[in-house]
Amino acid sequence: MKQVVQNYKSGELAVLDVPEPGCKPGGVLVRTAYSLISTGTEMMKVSEAGMSMLGKARSRPDQVAKVMQSVATNGVPATYRKVMGKLDSYTPLGYSLCGVVEQVGAGIDDVKVGDLVACAGNEHALHAELNWVPKNLYTPVPDGLAPRHAAFGTVGSIAMQGVRQGEPQLGEVALVIGLGLIGQLVVQLLTASGVRVVGVDPDPARCELAERLGAAACGDPESAAVEAAVAELTDGHGVDQVYLAAGGGSNQPVELAARLCRDRGRVVDIGKCRLDLPWNAYYEKELDVRFSRSYGPGRYDPEYELQGRDYPIGYVRWTERRNLACFLDLVARGRVDVEPLVSHIADFDDAVETYRSLKDGDLKAVAVLFRYPEQEDRAEAPAVAVPAVSVKPSPARAGGRPVRLAFVGAGNYATSMLLPHLARRDGVELSTVVTTTALSGANAQRKFGFAEATTDLDAVLGDKSVDAVFVVTRHSSHADLTRKALLAGKAVFVEKPLALTEDDLAGVLAAVEESGNDRLQVGFNRRFAPLLTEAKERFGDRTGPASLRYLVNAGRLQQGSWYLQQGTEGSRFEGEGGHFIDTASWLLEADPVSVYALAPSGNEDLQVVLRYPDGSTATISYVTTGAPGFPKETLDLVADGKVLRLDDFVRASVYGRKRWVSSRLPKARDKGQNAELAAFVKAVRTGGPMPVPLQSLVATTSATLAVQAGLAAGAPVTLARAL
Repeated sequence: MKQVVQNYKSGELAVLDVPEPGCKPGGVLVRTAYSLISTGTEMMKVSEAGMSMLGKARSRPDQVAKVMQSVATNGVPATYRKVMGKLDSYTPLGYSLCGVVEQVGAGIDDVKVGDLVACAGNEHALHAELNWVPKNLYTPVPDGLAPRHAAFGTVGSIAMQGVRQGEPQLGEVALVIGLGLIGQLVVQLLTASGVRVVGVDPDPARCELAERLGAAACGDPESAAVEAAVAELTDGHGVDQVYLAAGGGSNQPVELAARLCRDRGRVVDIGKCRLDLPWNAYYEKELDVRFSRSYGPGRYDPEYELQGRDYPIGYVRWTERRNLACFLDLVARGRVDVEPLVSHIADFDDAVETYRSLKDGDLKAVAVLFRYPEQEDRAEAPAVAVPAVSVKPSPARAGGRPVRLAFVGAGNYATSMLLPHLARRDGVELSTVVTTTALSGANAQRKFGFAEATTDLDAVLGDKSVDAVFVVTRHSSHADLTRKALLAGKAVFVEKPLALTEDDLAGVLAAVEESGNDRLQVGFNRRFAPLLTEAKERFGDRTGPASLRYLVNAGRLQQGSWYLQQGTEGSRFEGEGGHFIDTASWLLEADPVSVYALAPSGNEDLQVVLRYPDGSTATISYVTTGAPGFPKETLDLVADGKVLRLDDFVRASVYGRKRWVSSRLPKARDKGQNAELAAFVKAVRTGGPMPVPLQSLVATTSATLAVQAGLAAGAPVTLARAL
């Protein structure tokens, strides 16, 4: 395998071929996907290696003291040989990465082969293709968190431990001196804790970045603006805490901390800067000076790090591993955003040149990631199977009587978007409504004229007079209820999503095969919207590949919404993303062959790129952080010198040799529910084809599921249709 190493004597950097580590008990073997260069700690080590022997001695007086002790004990010749031998050896670099578990050692039961983990440690999370990592120095990566973001875990833990040492309280004001990688993370962690932050750094770009990430104000240490901001935010009392995240030989950070800190405030040293404390300044304010030791309790304790002996949570709440897991959770939930910190992603094979560019100043960066080609090759090929389905002709239904419909679920969507259309449709009889609570069923019966209301699903499925069942319940129940209704011989209309897992989808298709009943429709209504169908007709046929852009300004959900129960109900995109994938596939008249998903902000915002057989692409931007007043859905389709534009189902236009612009809809947006229901009822009444081919429903569901797989892998996912 390959590993980045450095010779501390000569300063040489190299990517060496070295033996692969074995998988020892008490840990896991991890194949690296991304590793993070610490532009502070690592570059300091790289710079020191390029110094003369005298320069090295001056920079590391602690090591000089050890050498002198060895001289006194062992004599000059023996000490010289020992020191030169140690200097003239390759040493590893790196201590923060994310990768995939390749092998599990004895005694490990919390992860399995194939799991994505974040790893820490300057002996275990190295810039290398494979690392053996003991139990307390790795943690599983939360679902949906991109590997490159999880690679920040160790530096995030360092920042988090520093913040914990400062003991911030809601409403306090903090000063962060040094806005490099650690400082930027400290700013975000403090902001997430309800603390207002003032940042200090001589680099204007880093100050601007910190303000974008939540700091109230930032400026140069020499600037009067910093003192003015502190005075304004604290009513002249001074900040409650100061976090020293700077490096270098200047004593300015320590002096500035004393000047801007309040009486009996706290000063926390996280970085490695000069600490000549001005006695009078610190004494007069009785400042509390604290040190933050790396990732947290457990660091440098071999029993914790190597032997896996955890500290009881009742005695030590936040250990190295718990800090690591906590930081990843904050990133996954969007409370900390690491993407803006990524200045450069380099191929692992270019590691030496990347270090040189950083050292020489050609590459100015806050954070740099190594992307591992071998792992990338493995990650580019993840696949989600798209099950093949065979459609059998349906027996003709006896005519002359109304289509009898049963509803399972009578929530907000059913009662506002479906039942009002069906209740007034000729040839339809609302037979039975099934709900979990008697009152909701009674309300639906009263409002829409159901013949009866019940909580007994089996009775409805066994009623031979019911022609079709509508499944309009919470997402987690869709697949199972659909399967049961198909096996009972009913036509099924299920609201999106059809399934939340590949196993659930396979279960639905197994029911189709077992029963011979393929009468299934998923509530993908947008392809039935009158405005969009007319625009597609006016756009006409195309000969070349198309480019489609779909912006979904989804907005934030209200606190307490069941859509937020991702553990049971899936993510928001899993719940409603099928709408947009289906619309794109319908417009492009094909099913996607691959999916690439990115989560640029570490929150619910997504970029999903779909590729189609003829080279067409569709990009779906699903965002929750937009302005509420902006339209929810806008779509552009470009091909063959033509452009189709849809503005939130209110207006559509087509530009080509002739221009067509629809009149603005005078009433509420028509997103196609009425036409969709009409098509479904017609198919049930006549026994004709269902409105959307079953293979298309399966392909859209598989593509929606592939989004989560792509986020986890950080690579495109192939949609492999089964034969």
